[in-house]
Amino acid sequence: MDPRRALPSVDRLVREAPDLPRVAATRAARALVGDVRAGGAPPADWTHALRARVAEEERMRLRPVINATGIVLHTNLGRAPLSPRAAAAVAALSRGYANVELDLSSGRRGERLDGVRGPLASLTGAEDAVVVNNCAAAVLLMLTTLAAGREVVVSRGELVEIGGSFRVPDVITAGGARLVEVGTTNRTRVGDYAAAVGPNTAAILRVHPSNFRITGFTEAATRAELAALARERGVLLLEDLGAGALVPGLGEPTVGEVIADGVDVACFSGDKLLGGPQAGLIVGARAPIEAMRKHPLYRALRLDRLVLAALEATLRGYLVGELPPAVAMLSLRAVDLKPRAEAWATHLRAHGIAAEVLRDQGFSGGGSLPGEGLPTWVAALDVPEPDHVAARLRGGTPAVLGRVSEGRVRLDPRTVAPEEEAALLGAVVAACRRAG
Repeated sequence: MDPRRALPSVDRLVREAPDLPRVAATRAARALVGDVRAGGAPPADWTHALRARVAEEERMRLRPVINATGIVLHTNLGRAPLSPRAAAAVAALSRGYANVELDLSSGRRGERLDGVRGPLASLTGAEDAVVVNNCAAAVLLMLTTLAAGREVVVSRGELVEIGGSFRVPDVITAGGARLVEVGTTNRTRVGDYAAAVGPNTAAILRVHPSNFRITGFTEAATRAELAALARERGVLLLEDLGAGALVPGLGEPTVGEVIADGVDVACFSGDKLLGGPQAGLIVGARAPIEAMRKHPLYRALRLDRLVLAALEATLRGYLVGELPPAVAMLSLRAVDLKPRAEAWATHLRAHGIAAEVLRDQGFSGGGSLPGEGLPTWVAALDVPEPDHVAARLRGGTPAVLGRVSEGRVRLDPRTVAPEEEAALLGAVVAACRRAG
């Protein structure tokens, strides 16, 4: 007899699991029956299969991951983790209403960015600021507002593709401006810019190479030289900083130093060296910033209240000397990490897992500080089928992401918060036991 003739009804399956939400159970039951009717094998236990299907549908795809890769700004893991101050601000503003565009003192309509403009001015020395949803959007808004229909002068060595097919020439075109290339890939002098600036030039644009370095026989005009040229010719000097650091010591000029060097408008990411949520921050002189804030494109790119809350809290943390977690991780030395790696290896050996401490190298990630490794120490697991163990770690609860290198699963303490250590070690022990 055709087994499909004996299929249970959807109604019967739902009745046999009365504790499940009816809508979810009905949808799952229809899917189960449909799979078998289409030729799939019937489950041994329909009720168990129904419960598993409902549980899978209710499980969030986006969930926490313990990052043990040593890559601090891991793009696939959402880049910078939020500070406790920022996370608390998001939680507080997510449960109800907030004065996003309301001035509580007057009861009148307020400005969405009032909470971040002041802190950004204080931290960078800029006159004003506008914020959008990421740095690519910031570049697009900047060029559309300030250079549409006119020329933008850029060094050939800075016509980069940053990632996700985001290419500087394409975004200049999308902003309605005309690209004028100067210099060569490896050498561009201030005279090259001077020769290209004409009556239809709107701006000189500097672009951070972000995810690569050109070394060897190179030369580049300094920021101060270009600022002087821009003032002399009456054009704007714009700079896409990419990562954008607010404090020194991270291997990049700070945003404040860039503004002090004479850049009229600079844009940078919120979730890289700043260590906050994804956002595109634009700081600079009052007039161009005000023009961007009034441009129709700004409304399409503006931040929602939760990102605004996280960003404001991150910036206010800087004002009182609190560094966000990503910045603190980048600042750790290898000597600070070795004791934690040793403690992990000792714990794992006590559970029968072969582990030793090795020198290794992590990275900042997120297209920041290219080519600059972060010396570290890792707990390296010498286990059969390391790729299989790594897969078990990713699929567990909590999910753990390590690195497989030279036949070992490597766990770097740089990117693991101290409060995550117990969960990490428990997950590793469980994954190794399941993998035999």
